[in-house]
Parts: sequence; structure tokens; C-alpha cells
Amino acid sequence: MKRLRWHDLVSVNLFWLGLNIRNNAVGAIYMPYLVDQFVRPEIRNTALGEMRTAGLVIAMLIQPAMGLLSDRSTSRWGRRRPFIAVGVLLDLVCLGLIAVAPDYWTLLVAILLLQFSSNVSHGALQGLIPDLVPEDRRGAASSVKAIFELLPLALIGVTIAPLVAAGRFGPSVVVTGLLLSFAALATLVLAKESPLTTKPVLPLMPAMIRVLGMLAGIGVGAVAGLAAGGAAGGAAGLVTRVLAGPAAAMAVGVAVGGIVAMVTAVVAGVWAGSLATIGREVRRRPSFTWWTINRLMFLAAITSIQGFAPYFLMYAFRVSGEVAAGMTGTLMAVVGAFTLVSTVLSGWLADRMGQKRLVFVSGLLAALGTLVLLATIWVPNLGLIYTTGCILGLAAGLFVTSNWALGTRLVPASEAGRYLGIANLAGAGAGMIGTGIGGPVADYLNGSLPGLGYFAIFAGYGLLFLLSAVSLRWVTETSPSAGGRMADVRSGSWRRIPWPVRVRRSRARR
Repeated sequence: MKRLRWHDLVSVNLFWLGLNIRNNAVGAIYMPYLVDQFVRPEIRNTALGEMRTAGLVIAMLIQPAMGLLSDRSTSRWGRRRPFIAVGVLLDLVCLGLIAVAPDYWTLLVAILLLQFSSNVSHGALQGLIPDLVPEDRRGAASSVKAIFELLPLALIGVTIAPLVAAGRFGPSVVVTGLLLSFAALATLVLAKESPLTTKPVLPLMPAMIRVLGMLAGIGVGAVAGLAAGGAAGGAAGLVTRVLAGPAAAMAVGVAVGGIVAMVTAVVAGVWAGSLATIGREVRRRPSFTWWTINRLMFLAAITSIQGFAPYFLMYAFRVSGEVAAGMTGTLMAVVGAFTLVSTVLSGWLADRMGQKRLVFVSGLLAALGTLVLLATIWVPNLGLIYTTGCILGLAAGLFVTSNWALGTRLVPASEAGRYLGIANLAGAGAGMIGTGIGGPVADYLNGSLPGLGYFAIFAGYGLLFLLSAVSLRWVTETSPSAGGRMADVRSGSWRRIPWPVRVRRSRARR
């Protein structure tokens, strides 16, 4: 490979800018805005959660499949660019369908089609850095990629969201399409791929079986979550009925059941999915499984808070969907700015604190941000909500860099792609759990007492943040001095040391 200059790193990553503009505009602005137009207010959280869940199922299947197909492509235009071009052309058609959708079901079809088309390009895009960037420059390339993933939050806040707030939904979709097209065209022209001369022999079926295994595992987790949530909610309801009557019993039962269901679905889903995809080997690597649980808990919480933010703002400030879209855009810009700051600082902090400790801090910081958010449920305060955005942005920036770096130390180097690909799939399932369960809980409890639903689900997401930090207790980092072997997390001498002290002593031994 030739030596790359800074503009080469930009050209390789530029489509991440367009991809994330499209994803955030549709997911955070368009879907909540349009669902509110098409369904009754008392079921809008449920309707939005169902739409997100259905779309994520499509994404989990299509993205890895297209990545694998692009690996085998012998097109004279290169392996990745043809998939990006086709995906973007289909995206533009789907964006047009979203813009003219007359009802919820048409919108649902358009969103599912967009999930298909967008993951045609997304699956192939993930191969550009490994294809075109030498090993010694991939750190710099990944830093540019991180910037292009965060910059859309600010761009949407100052371009697309204000258009929706002004009642100009159609023009906002046009702007999204233009920005996506610009990023795609620049990538197609500037990213210099060399076509494969021979088609590689890479079996497709084993990889897709792993995808289906993780999807089945998440389904098992959802069933386990519903069962555990039903039992816990029923028990809490019975106790409350004796103390406060049937109305309070039902509300407490639904709230407790929903929170328990989310937690159980994450833990059971990861274990079931890991067993289905990795097999018995997962029992010899408990640190990897608990790291994946940490990742899924954090992502389920933070993506769900973002997803329900527009409806919470509509409730809290009694504003229309248009105004809430503008407020959401501003909030996204705040979160993006603070995420970028903490992302830049995270490498320096990780060198001094360690990646595991930084992930732990990010969970506690996010829980603190959620606590601030809970204070605004019945006493709305826009300043406090923006403060929440600042705190969650800082936590997210610390998490996205340090968590993935920690994960790379927990997997066998010879099978890193297999293990980390499974963790990536689990991360995609985060939104399915958080919004799929949270939406119905919010609607039911809001019907009992306005705001109670948001209090319950945000409290549940705060608990997920806390438990993501607690789950690190079962994660042991690979010791470089041990030749890549992991310390035994179950050894008696290690377990007798209190946890905070244990982290310091284990690091001192290294």
C-alpha cells in the first residue's frame, strides 16, 4: 500500500458523514415526527418502539450479509464502491417514500425498505479502512471516522431539525438526500479501490448462521425478560395492592416488570446469543460475555433515551411535534459536542486510568445524567435537560472509545473478527430491547399518570447504566505480561480482595 496523506484518510471515511446524517435524521427526527402525525398520542411510544424494533431486525440480517457479499465482489469498480452506489440510489427512493407517506403503515414499509437499502452501503463501507489503509495508519483513520460519526449530530441540529421545526418537512428530506449524495459521490470518486482479480473462497453460510444465532439469542432473551418481568411485576403489584390499592398496584407492577424485563433480556440475550454463535467456548471466556453485556446495557439505555426524547419534550413543554423536532436537534448538537470532547480526551485518560476503569466511569457518569433528567419529569427545565445532554455526551464519548478498545483485549487475536462481529451484532440489538419494551411501558403508565411512563423508563435506563458498570466486576483484562493469557477471574485470592482495591492491585502487578 502507498503512504496515505491526510486527505486520503478523509476520502476513505467521508461516506460515514453521509451515512450518519441519514441515520440520525431518520431515526431521531423523522420517525418520531411522522409517527406522532399518524397515531393517537396515547400509543405513539409503542408505535415508535415497534417500528424501531422491526427495522433493527432487518439491519441485523442485511448489514453482515452485504459485507460478506462485498468481500467476494470482483467488480472492476472495486469491492465496496458498487454496493455504496446501489445502496445510496435505493436510499434516495426510500427517503422519497418517507416524505410522501400518508399513514403509519406506509411509513413502516418505507422505513423497512430504507433499513434494507442503507445497510447495503453500510455493510460494504466497513471494509474500506481494512482494504485501503495500512495497519500503521488505521488508528488515524479510525479517529477521522469517529469525527465523521459525531459531526452529523451538530449538522442536523443546525440544518435539518430547524427545517422540520419551521414546518418544512419536505425540504428537510431533500437536504438529507443531498448531503448523503454528496458524501457518496465524493467517496466514489476519491476512494481508490483496486478490483480483485480472483474471487476469494469465503463461505457465506457459517457467518449468516452466526447472525441468525445472535438474533435467536436476543429473541430468547426477550422471552426470558418478559417472563421475569411478569413475575417481578406481579409480585410487586400484589404487595402494592395491599398497601395502596389496585390502581397503584397496576402502575407499580408495570413499572417494575418493565425494568426487570429490560435487564433480564440483556443478560439472557447475550448469554443465549453467545452460546448459539460461539458454543461451549464462551464458557472459557466469561470476560468476553460480560463485556458484551456491559456494551449492550449501555447502548440500550443511551439509544432509547435519544429515541424517546422528542415525545418527552412534547409532554414536558406542551409543544407540537415541529417544535419538539427543533429542540431535539439542539439537544443532539449539545450531546455531539460533548461526545467529541470526551472522545478526544479518552485516549489520554485511558493511558492514565486504564480502559476498564474508564468504561466504569462512563457508566456512572451516564447514570448521573439520567438522574438529572428524572428531576425534570414533573418540573420541566430546559437548562437541566441540556445539562443532561452534556453529561450523557461526555459519558458516551468515554464509552465508545474505551469499551471497544477493552473488548479487543479480551478476544483471541486469531478470531478477533468473529468475536467482535458478534459483539457488534449484540450492539445492534440494544435498540430492540430498550425501545421495544420501553415504548409500551411508557404509554401505559402515562395513561395512568402523565409523566409516570417517562419516569419509569428513564429510571430503567439509569439502572442499565449502573448495571453496565457493575458488570465489569466479572471482566478481567488480558495481562500483557502473561503472554496474552487472562488472569483467572474465579481465583479465590483475587475474589477475596474488595473490588475497587482489586482493580488497583491488579494494575499495580502489571
